[in-house]
Amino acid sequence: MEPDDEAGASQRKGVPYSQPTSRHEAVAATCARHGVLGVRGLDDDHVASASGYQYQYSAMYYPQQQLPPHHEHYHRGESTYFSGVGGGGGGSVALERALPEFVGEGGGKGIFRVPLRSAMHPGRPPPLEVRPHPLRETQVGSFLRMLACEPRSRQLWAGSESGVRVWGLDEVFAVAGCGSGARRGDEETVPFRESVPVSPALCIEVDSANRLAWTGHQDGRIRSWSMDIATAPGDGGDDAPLFREALTWQAYSRTPVLSMVITSYGEIWSGSEGGVIKAWPWDAIAKSLSLTPEEKHSASLVMERSYIDLRNNVTATNISSLPAADVKYMLADHCRAKVWSLTSMAFALWNARTRELLKVFGMDGQVDSARLEAPMMPEQFIEEEIKVKPMKKDKPQSSFNFFQKSRNALMGAAGAVRRVATKGTFGEDNHRIEAVVQAMDGTIWSGCTDGSIILWDGNGNRLQEIQHHCSSVQCIKALGERMWVGYASGTIQVMDVEGNPLAEWTGHSCPVIKMAIGGSYIFTLAHHGGIRGWPLASPGLLDDILRTELSNKELLYRRLENIKMLVGTWNVGQEKASPESLRSWLGGAFYDIGLVVIGLQEVEMGAGVLAMAAAKESVGLEGSANGQWWIDSIGKTLDEGISFHRVGSRQLAGLLIAAWARNDLKPHVGDVDAAAVPCGFGRAIGNKGGVGLRIRVYDRRICFVNNHFAAHLENVSRRNADFDHIYRTMTFNKPHGSAASTTSVQLHKGVNASGNQGDEDMPDMAEADMVVFLGDFNYRLYGITYDEARDMVSQRSFDWLRERDQLQAEMKAGKVFQGMREGLIRFPPTYKFQRHQLGLAGYDSGEKKRIPAWCDRILYRDSRSVSTAESSLECPVVATITSYEACMDVTDSDHKPVRCTFSVDIARANQSPSRMERNLSFFQGHPLAFHFGLWSNHQLVLLNLGKQWKLLCSMKTFTPKKNLSMENCKTVGAKPPEIRTLFF
Repeated sequence: MEPDDEAGASQRKGVPYSQPTSRHEAVAATCARHGVLGVRGLDDDHVASASGYQYQYSAMYYPQQQLPPHHEHYHRGESTYFSGVGGGGGGSVALERALPEFVGEGGGKGIFRVPLRSAMHPGRPPPLEVRPHPLRETQVGSFLRMLACEPRSRQLWAGSESGVRVWGLDEVFAVAGCGSGARRGDEETVPFRESVPVSPALCIEVDSANRLAWTGHQDGRIRSWSMDIATAPGDGGDDAPLFREALTWQAYSRTPVLSMVITSYGEIWSGSEGGVIKAWPWDAIAKSLSLTPEEKHSASLVMERSYIDLRNNVTATNISSLPAADVKYMLADHCRAKVWSLTSMAFALWNARTRELLKVFGMDGQVDSARLEAPMMPEQFIEEEIKVKPMKKDKPQSSFNFFQKSRNALMGAAGAVRRVATKGTFGEDNHRIEAVVQAMDGTIWSGCTDGSIILWDGNGNRLQEIQHHCSSVQCIKALGERMWVGYASGTIQVMDVEGNPLAEWTGHSCPVIKMAIGGSYIFTLAHHGGIRGWPLASPGLLDDILRTELSNKELLYRRLENIKMLVGTWNVGQEKASPESLRSWLGGAFYDIGLVVIGLQEVEMGAGVLAMAAAKESVGLEGSANGQWWIDSIGKTLDEGISFHRVGSRQLAGLLIAAWARNDLKPHVGDVDAAAVPCGFGRAIGNKGGVGLRIRVYDRRICFVNNHFAAHLENVSRRNADFDHIYRTMTFNKPHGSAASTTSVQLHKGVNASGNQGDEDMPDMAEADMVVFLGDFNYRLYGITYDEARDMVSQRSFDWLRERDQLQAEMKAGKVFQGMREGLIRFPPTYKFQRHQLGLAGYDSGEKKRIPAWCDRILYRDSRSVSTAESSLECPVVATITSYEACMDVTDSDHKPVRCTFSVDIARANQSPSRMERNLSFFQGHPLAFHFGLWSNHQLVLLNLGKQWKLLCSMKTFTPKKNLSMENCKTVGAKPPEIRTLFF
């Protein structure tokens, strides 16, 4: 019995199937009944099986929209069966009739195991979701890139590509998310206020003394924002009131403001391109801020005329000791009244009072008293490497010499390019500065792209270099005796001031680009725009308590969603389909289908087409006129623009995959990434291979892969190898020109959607919550002749034919599609047919007489490790097949199109109740502990014991099991009224 059949055996017992005991008996019975093959064929309306069961095949000839709505999930013309899989979402799946499924062996191991998910990540502190991961498509032109916190006003500021926004920390637990009135992407974000649209903010500095936030922008302007105005409540909606800047002036006429700092003397220093550094004296700033709003223009003029060009001040004999490189980072050393300005490769140390340049030094700590040489660009380096002697005009040159010298020049250029690639853009490109901060002991920490951290003393002397990761350092923050480092891999690491690692965890699924400390949290900004808060004392006992409490209350903040998906595959044989054929194939999408994914094979073939496709791939181009015709035609069939919108597509030679989502699902579908893996002619040509789309649906990642494997009956091992190659090597990338890739952050693999740190060798598809493989897999029927196969088809003996199916045999042996599922096949083989010929007579009757086979298939894997699992945060995606059928009336190609509909339950965390529950758990009568302070080498924790509270003080211990003890506890009586402020 096939997997999953046993569970539903009681429901299926009374339904007869044609199951001949042997091939000879089946053939004999068939011949006795019909005499001649094809007397009653696929074009007959009703065909009696060997057991007398009436198979109403004619229903397959009608598009799904012709059926009444209550039949939309039924397999037409046959009885349907329960698969024995319970669904979540209030029984949305359990109430639907699902097909039995065949499950391949080999799942649950290695790269084919189901990715681990849980309500609370066991390997990190429970985060505070200030801004959950927004869909990339919603952030075009408004990605967050800067983060800062003002502790007194308890505000979190962020600079974006369209302005600034601010959160009130007191509102994080007090209210729910922005809700349906918020702009797309911020529905579950903590309510915030936003500025009027301005140029992209590139740097931000908090001025607590003046209660201002200063920002530097792409247009060369510096703006100030009043914290009092930004404190007014807001909901983050499109109609929410916007606040304006208090003061603005043109700092640079043609270059952006890249960095900014407020010195110990109240001056504002900023850096720009070309090594330009300007300073604005405190008296000019004070005068401008004292003017009334009506005098704003005068205030701007005061600032524009009062700057001091520090680069010009240090110029002697027209030679500056400052490097002519972009000043990307600046740091104010208030202890020593100094200012550090940094380029990617060099440091400059200034006296903050006199504005005198003290020294310029490189990454190795060596002082450069003379002007640093401008870095040689790759083009210059190549030109220096290529030395071709000029030819004399009076000496004839043979063709051999010409080609020989041309060859030498090309070889020299290739060698130069290789050397440049090895060394980086510059000689030390892999050792560039990416972050700088000052520790409590006065040392300066600079993080580099190779993962190293260099420590300097206050005078610019190099102390030591430490390295705990090979991933690029993106940001560093310091508080007390702790240092927090954010890496491009998404890892957050905690160290002491001596550089010893204390703890680390995966904070985000993409680079951590900025950090800010406010209250008792450190907030991290991810490259995708999400913001999380982490307790400053983490990891600790409090993390375990909170994780347990939130896990036990999953039902309070878990949200279950259900979507219907239609997945279709068709080998079109270089033909174009008629509108009627497309309607017959995709007509069911007009009901409650939310997501449609289509895979086509052999859209176009031929040596010229394949060569052109390979050339386009090499330069980052894709697509073709034929592919676009198919996308437009399918979109027209789906009423694209009215009912559906296209979310993504990818073409590789003859392979094409495209996806459409219903308009009401648009707010929950995005982050579409595409990939392609060629398997033909040395794994380089796209006549065989796979193209895929990875789509984020309700915060869960679903991968769809359209494939075309090796042909011919005997090439089973090659087909298995094609699958293995595609599964292991397919890497999803953002679409070309994506706004999300405008920064220079290096993305790393090995982090999954839930934040689990995976093996670096783990394929992208292994980390998806659901994977759907579709396409022309080319697996054939073995051990059977053409006449026997055709006769079995005429008798609907599909059970017996499935026993001769190469794909199911290989899946049973665990050699391919390990752990994946396929609906029970109850339709005739879809290959090979003569075009424009209906019925059984349409099967190949030429000289080759290819044996009919189920070449066109659709398989999937969801989050279940056991078949009876229901949708939960630990098993977030549970799918069942509600129909699996072929459109036998379509005759445009030698293959029949196949479609499969899924009912998918998706569990996700609703962050608004989660934040509120996080707050309530601390202030109800549960025996919980509250950390509300971290000073020196002590941690202070308040423990709720019901009617009394105890204050715990622990020494510097950072392992969770040793963090707290009841020894030397001090009873403080009833809950102090200020506990909430102290806690946060």
